[in-house]
Amino acid sequence: MIQMANDVFDTKSDPEQLDVDETVIARLKEIHPATVSEFADEHGPAIWILVIPTITALMQQFLNHEISEQKLAEQTPIGAQYDAIYLCSAMVLEEYRGKGMAKKLTVDAIATIMETNQVKALFVWPFSPEGEALAESIAWATSLPLFKRT
Repeated sequence: MIQMANDVFDTKSDPEQLDVDETVIARLKEIHPATVSEFADEHGPAIWILVIPTITALMQQFLNHEISEQKLAEQTPIGAQYDAIYLCSAMVLEEYRGKGMAKKLTVDAIATIMETNQVKALFVWPFSPEGEALAESIAWATSLPLFKRT
């Protein structure tokens, strides 16, 4: 799935994006265990979701293009009281698209994060119409406002 992320988002050639590897995944899980969600079938991973709980000040800096996605992940403090969640990425194999599974995984991750954090907003940097629609659907399902980086 890491390779799929690199192929879809071309993270190796865009310094603004989070270049996900095992070290980044370990850091995200330190922020909160629910940052990485996966659904696997008998062939391996079929859906992979990344969400990053963070603080409003970093959300605003990211939305205003003052920090990159990479910096957002690096600067999010470990153990803080998170009040915003970045809908970082959703990768879904074609045969699982349109079934609501990515939405469910993401909504479940958000609910887990909200058990111990007072989340007030979601934010996204949409890369595709499908990704933007998914983010809007997640915002509606969670009753949280959605902010978009343009």
